[in-house]
Order: sequence, then structure tokens, then C-alpha cells
Amino acid sequence: MESFARKNDSAVSSCLWVGTGLGMVIILSLNLPASDDLRQSEPVMVSPSGTVLTLKGAVLTFACLDCMGTLTHRPYEVWRDPHSADDGDKTRKRKLVMHSPSSSQDMGDHQFAVICSEKQAKVFSLPSQTCLYVHNITETSFLLRADVVTLCNSVCLACFCANGHIMTLSLPSLRPLLDINYLPVTDMRIARTFCFTNEGQALYLSSPTEIQRLTYSQEMCDNLQDMLGDLFTPVETPEAQNRGFLKGLFGGSGQAFDREELFGEATAGKASRSLAQHIPGSGGIEGVRGAAGGVIGDLTRARIALDERGQKLGELDERTASMMASAEAFSKHAHEV
Repeated sequence: MESFARKNDSAVSSCLWVGTGLGMVIILSLNLPASDDLRQSEPVMVSPSGTVLTLKGAVLTFACLDCMGTLTHRPYEVWRDPHSADDGDKTRKRKLVMHSPSSSQDMGDHQFAVICSEKQAKVFSLPSQTCLYVHNITETSFLLRADVVTLCNSVCLACFCANGHIMTLSLPSLRPLLDINYLPVTDMRIARTFCFTNEGQALYLSSPTEIQRLTYSQEMCDNLQDMLGDLFTPVETPEAQNRGFLKGLFGGSGQAFDREELFGEATAGKASRSLAQHIPGSGGIEGVRGAAGGVIGDLTRARIALDERGQKLGELDERTASMMASAEAFSKHAHEV
């Protein structure tokens, strides 16, 4: 990041902050070529600045704040598509976007360096390298993840402990803001994939194919329902239109009938007595089962089938008579019209 590498530096320069597993922080100076044309030919000179800072536990994260306490983002280069057809043969120069600290000369220190390890967090003032704030986060456990995030137009340090606690500390004062027990780490997948994002959110892989999202911000929780998306818009089924008489008379196609509705047994009534009559067998079902092996059983099954056929023919007779009556009524109304 762009910071002060030494105590007597008057301007920021490109630095590489290296944190070790033993809590040592080493700042390396990166000397870049001044001209963009020499950037492709001359190498980058890396030299130790002599600055060494110490913490308790393995170093997890770094961050840099300006003199007003605003998070200073790392320099980045705008991505450009090398195969874009809009550029043509024009050569593009590399443009590095820098976020320099405040240029006030009245203040002795211009930056705050935030360093967090597995056990504690420290805030140093640069370039004097004075330790301003120290907070021992845990003594019995250790941190798995720590990130400097923005929350409610301010900056805080979010930590996830191995005992399942989520803690937030204000910056640069390192004042405890939140300490809540969320989830004890029983799966190493959670420890490897847990990360904090801005506006009080965090993510981790709960399974190889599932992402768990959580929030520790009340404002985010209140607006959660407004941020949820819908896969489809529910639409009520419209009611069927009533078929008018004139539409049935001049509309063309007739009304479709279901075969099961006309000939099925669900809505069937009693059979016509003039056509067929159901005569139950002498032995009922038990008699049919007893005679199933011989000729009597075959005759019994044939008689039952004949009775069922007669019953359905009777139902068809009643339906036919009803349709004839409807046809006569329809003819009479048509004649009157």
C-alpha cells in the first residue's frame, strides 16, 4: 500500500507490508521507475526499510487510514480488454489509480496503520510509528478471520474467533462495539472460507455447493425483505367466462364434453329398468371365488360383466333422453328467436 516506510519520510511511497506467523511486521520499500516508458524495461527495486513492528500471534490483516480516519484503498489499475476492437493500433499507457492521504502539512502524522493478529489488534501512527491503541481480543482462543470493513459510513474491524464469536472494534480507537456468539467452528471449511464484507455482512461455505450469508447490522436486517428477489411474479388465475345463449347459438364450435362425464361411473345414476336390471348372484363374491376354477366361475364372471354392461347402457339411455329433451327445448327457443 501507499504509506510511510520510515520514521523520517515526508511523503508516501509504495510499500509492501509483510506479516509473519510469529507476529513480526516488516515494511519493504518498492522503488518504481518514475517514467511510464521505463516501467517495462527497468526492474522494481525492493529494499528493506528497517521498520519492524511486533504483535502477539500470527498476523492476519493490514489496513491504512488517513488522518481523518477514512479507509485508504490500495492502488489499483483499471482493467482493459487487450482484445478490444475500439482501441485499434493506439498504444495505451498504464494508469495507476492512487489514493493519497490528506496533504495537510500542519499535522505531524498523516496515516493510521491498523494491524490485527490472532490475539490482538494495534493501531500505529505514521510516519512516527507510535503505537496509539492496543486491544487484546482473546486470550483463550484465536482469530480465524479479521477484515477492515465499512459500516454505517464509518470504518470498523470485524473479527471471527475460533470459539464462534463475532466481534467488531471501532477504528482507530479499537473500542469494542459487538461481541456475540454465532457459530462454533466444527468444520474446517467454515474456517477456510469465512470472510467479512462491507455494510455488516459475512459469507462462508456451509457445504461444497452452498453459501451461507449473514449480517450483524440491524439496518441490514430491517431492509432484508426489500433486498430479496423473486423468481417469478404470482398472478391469480382468471375466472372462466359465462357462455351466453347467443354465443352458443352463433359462436360456431359446440361445447366439449368429457367421455368420463358422459359414460363414466363417477356421475352415473341408476340404470333404466326397461333396458336392464342388475341381478346379484346367489353366492356373492365368495361364490364367485369358489367357482373361479371351473365352468361355473366363468359363467358367473360373464354374467357380472353383462350386468355391468347393462347398467352402463341404462345410464347411456338416460343421458340420451336428457340430451333429446335439451335438443327439443333448444329447437323451440331457436324457433321463437
